[in-house]
Amino acid sequence: MSSQLGESRLTRLHHREEVMGTVVTIDLYNELSVPPAEFSPFLKNALSVLNHADKTFSTWKVTSPLSQLRRGEITLGEVPIEVKEVLELCAVAKELSKGWFDPWSLPGGVDPTGYVKGWAAQRALDALALSDVTGAMVNAAGDIASFGRPSPDQLFRVGIADPAQPTTLACVIELRGAVATSGTYERGQHLINPFTRRPVTNVASASVTGPDLGLCDALATALVVGGAEVFDLIEQIPHYEALTIGDRGEQRSTSRLAFVNS
Repeated sequence: MSSQLGESRLTRLHHREEVMGTVVTIDLYNELSVPPAEFSPFLKNALSVLNHADKTFSTWKVTSPLSQLRRGEITLGEVPIEVKEVLELCAVAKELSKGWFDPWSLPGGVDPTGYVKGWAAQRALDALALSDVTGAMVNAAGDIASFGRPSPDQLFRVGIADPAQPTTLACVIELRGAVATSGTYERGQHLINPFTRRPVTNVASASVTGPDLGLCDALATALVVGGAEVFDLIEQIPHYEALTIGDRGEQRSTSRLAFVNS
């Protein structure tokens, strides 16, 4: 997974929460020595966004609207507006990836999990953007949404884990927006080829950066499964970049991905 690097010379507020079945950390940066209590309402709203997403989209909670939809107990016309929104965004991601990301092809019914985590983290970031902070990061188990900077003269820097040795870094990139990483080195083989309906991977890990974490999340999933074909598609999507790491450690990146020199 990806991970935040570096410390800010500014005031920094760090919060850690277990939500959506994973650990989410939120970091806020500000140029002034503002008491943390000033940001508490915005932090509370961001966490509320994440908790609401979990209650709405969890496939493990039998009472969630998504679970009810998957069982056929409610129709698409009866689900909350957030479910309709996410499924529409999933349809866009499916089209952009030429079908390599397809929540409708998964066992058990439609499952937008590969989009929702990033979507929810991005919405939580939007809640934080209403405050006066100069920079913020929402890190949902290594998938990161950010805005601003940790300091006036520094961009956020993110380390991409080496899939062969996940406790070490394969490289470090500059982050302007969001980054999502997908692979099997932590969760095992869980990614499905939507065309064959069989588990498959074409690279050990894939990372995608861009303005929106939900789409980054979906494209990273598609990239691990589809490999070179999806890589070429991402190269053509404005403002989105990709990095793949192969089973032997070989790296391939799109032309505009910004690396931090070691």
